[in-house]
Amino acid sequence: MDPTLLGIVGLVLLLVLMSQRVPVALAMTVVGFAGLVVLNSWPAALATLVTETWSTLIFYELTVIPFFVLMGNVASACGMSRDLYNAANAWVGWMRGGLAHGTVLGCTGFAALSGSSVASALTIGRVALPEMARFGYDRKLAAGAVAAGGTLGILIPPSTGFVIYAILTEESIGRLFLAGVIPGLLLAALFLVTIFIRISLKPEIGPAARRYGWAEKRRALGRGLAIIFIVVVSIGGIYGGVFTPVEAAAVGAVLAIFFALRRGAVSRRMASSVLLNTVSTTAMIYFIILGAAVFSPFLALTQIPESLAGALKALELGPITLLVIILLAFIALGTFLDGFAMMVLILPIVLPIIEQSELPAFLGMRPDSSDLRVWFGVVMVIILEMALISPPVGMNVFVVKGVARDVPMRDIYIGILPFWAAMMICLAILVAFPGLSLILPNTMLS
Repeated sequence: MDPTLLGIVGLVLLLVLMSQRVPVALAMTVVGFAGLVVLNSWPAALATLVTETWSTLIFYELTVIPFFVLMGNVASACGMSRDLYNAANAWVGWMRGGLAHGTVLGCTGFAALSGSSVASALTIGRVALPEMARFGYDRKLAAGAVAAGGTLGILIPPSTGFVIYAILTEESIGRLFLAGVIPGLLLAALFLVTIFIRISLKPEIGPAARRYGWAEKRRALGRGLAIIFIVVVSIGGIYGGVFTPVEAAAVGAVLAIFFALRRGAVSRRMASSVLLNTVSTTAMIYFIILGAAVFSPFLALTQIPESLAGALKALELGPITLLVIILLAFIALGTFLDGFAMMVLILPIVLPIIEQSELPAFLGMRPDSSDLRVWFGVVMVIILEMALISPPVGMNVFVVKGVARDVPMRDIYIGILPFWAAMMICLAILVAFPGLSLILPNTMLS
């Protein structure tokens, strides 16, 4: 069978399996292994399965995942996330729309610990949604703020999305982590501007909450400083060259456990729950990476990436036109594909197209440069964020629905639309000014 035709059949079969709720890791492994058997032989496919599994599992940098997942789980279980939201609420909750602003700020801070958008939306949503309902906030605004704010979990480091991207592209995890800082803060600022505009147009949808005194504000901020301290030490350590990403993850996990012990929040039940959640999340991410390690060699043998790159190059599309087509394709796929599934499935196809196009020259980068891969990694993670709140699969939407059961799905999606537009604006800014995502990685001390 023609390799390209077999590759197309494999991609279709993969989509069919995922549509039937087969885990993406298993679907990629099965399709990739079967394709290697057809294109090579049974012994070659077995050898690939063994060698790729072994080389992936012994990859030292992957140990960053369980440490950062543990750090986020400990912070959530011992109440640090609630303290962070309460601190944001104490300082901005008094103004109209303040609780929505506090929700985004709380999600921004917790994102720097959890590395997971779903965890950020779930943890902050449990605190923020009842509070906004108590003060009579519009349900669309409240749900949209939680769902969109939660997406910051995979952009602001530490980010599981960046870890998987780094493994797939053999890029530096530390550079990708630092690259996400400024775009993450930019996107958070755009969310705050979005809330401000909505409140300015309709003040009644975001009533003012209670006003805290200065003493209460200082106490609330003091309780929330634990998260800020952990973030500054771990991420600042990477930037300053004090820690590698793995070391920073270990230090962050130890600090989170220290603060949990200091609060007296550690119990046998809490420790058991945290460890089980950490193991299950880490195993899920590892299996996705293993599936991609088996599927990618099959995809490379089909020559689909090279064929697509050649076809698009022959069309002589301008760099902006090509980028818009790719972004629209990603956004469309995000409406029915899980974000991580989309990354491991499409990235091996799209990255060669990017590197062989005129886009690197347009951006002022070399086609094979680390800067290009890092910049595109940030762009891709933002697209994954958009997928997390896009119908009908958007995971964050279902998380919000699980917390606010009385809010119809239609209202949640309507509430998300302005924040979705803010993400599009963020993408446009990063395309117009690609250096924004490269400032910190390129000034990082080694």
